[in-house]
Amino acid sequence: MEKRIRRLGIFMMLCMVAIFVQLNNIQVVKANSLATNPANPRVQAAGRSQPRGDIISADGVTLASSVLAVSGVYKYRRVYNPNTAVLFSQIVGYNSLKYGNFNGVEAEYNSYLVAHNKPAKSLRDLLTSQTEVDNVTLTINSNLQSQVAQAVDSGAPGVNGAAAVVLDPTTGAIEAMYSNPVFDPNPLASPDLATETAAWTAQLALPGNPLRAGAYNQIYPPGSSFKVITASGALEHRPDLAAMTYPVVSSIPLPDTGTPPQILHNYSFEPCGGTLQELLIQSCDADFASVGQLLGAPTLVNQAQAYGFNQRVPLDVPASTVAISNFGTAAAFAADVPGLMKSAIGQDNVAASALQMAMVAGTVANGGVEMTPHVMAQIRGSQGNLVASYTPKPWLRATSSRTAATLTTFMQGVASSGTAAGIFPANWNVAAKTGTAEVGPNLSETTDWLIAFAPNGQSKVAVAVVVPKQAAKQTGAGISGPIVKQILQDILGNQ
Repeated sequence: MEKRIRRLGIFMMLCMVAIFVQLNNIQVVKANSLATNPANPRVQAAGRSQPRGDIISADGVTLASSVLAVSGVYKYRRVYNPNTAVLFSQIVGYNSLKYGNFNGVEAEYNSYLVAHNKPAKSLRDLLTSQTEVDNVTLTINSNLQSQVAQAVDSGAPGVNGAAAVVLDPTTGAIEAMYSNPVFDPNPLASPDLATETAAWTAQLALPGNPLRAGAYNQIYPPGSSFKVITASGALEHRPDLAAMTYPVVSSIPLPDTGTPPQILHNYSFEPCGGTLQELLIQSCDADFASVGQLLGAPTLVNQAQAYGFNQRVPLDVPASTVAISNFGTAAAFAADVPGLMKSAIGQDNVAASALQMAMVAGTVANGGVEMTPHVMAQIRGSQGNLVASYTPKPWLRATSSRTAATLTTFMQGVASSGTAAGIFPANWNVAAKTGTAEVGPNLSETTDWLIAFAPNGQSKVAVAVVVPKQAAKQTGAGISGPIVKQILQDILGNQ
């Protein structure tokens, strides 16, 4: 009996220790995270008892603001400018009572937008508790965003996943970013939970999932636009391959694919060859696949990763919403030479977001340095005082400036006499690369790309447009080219 009592006493003591540890874990270790958790009803009540900071476009248009609620239990509600709500939905995000704010600027800069303690600047401030909200100004001009949206919608009407990204290659500032489909965030911020639920359910039921930002949250095979990276690998690491003259062929057999072997052919079975520059200008699939094989997996993988593939782009939105562009690993390619050759032309398992490919073009434009992309320009307090201002910073060094200059010449040739010839006026001095990825059952569809930058005087801009799931034998030049032309025309005209 005494032994049982002793065991029971030890058990009770262990239970008390466990309770003590858990109480300390909740009240001390996790106190701050629980107190600030957006799902905490007290946090929601506190946040909605005061106005939330505004989100403002680069040209001064208020995109999101707080107004006094006329119904519901909270004092304030979030509203989105009806003229720009849909246009900026995948950049601004939403602040929902039921579903939180896990997307876009609303989530990334929540700690600034929500009411918080005002920084103490005097003894009086230390003795009085004052709160304020900050306003976030974006890098994106509402007029350009509207023009880019119009170009995408008119050039690829009703195409889920059609996307365009415009950025400043010297700073990484996103100047426009749009994709189909989009959504209206206002019902998701309704004080009526039934309205929020209905809106959420309706959006999830739509094809293409409008709540996903297609420009940076979806990836597609980049096709021949990836040849800029393969050419970079040759210029940067294998000058012997860059100096070669490649045979004029219409197709090549793929090694280790059986008897008879698989045949990789040029897009229209046309004969093609010559110098590396001519290969890029003509977009020779067969010879570029050979370049990839000669480069080898480690070199090509490292070059792709130097441009940002296989890692998450550090865009200032929640990291979980930014898709990682995929190229593959050297280990995987070691036993898959045909896969390496196909990947060198942007096929097989290669996939990239529109943001990633805009950054590829921007890197070439910026002398081989890939800048960190961002949508925040500055943050100011409610009284107008500057709280934070974005400082441009490099993310990756993809190539030397010499390689970037050579690639610029190559890409200008694409626009003047290659696969993008006839799209842009000569005086725009555009550097471009088309991409036409064969996808779908039996390669019956295409995903069409065009990436470009315009070295127009001192003002440069990089653009990428992707239009997925097009009919077979469509091309990047034919589908995405007119969209990029319209975007550049709007930009150069505004300049």
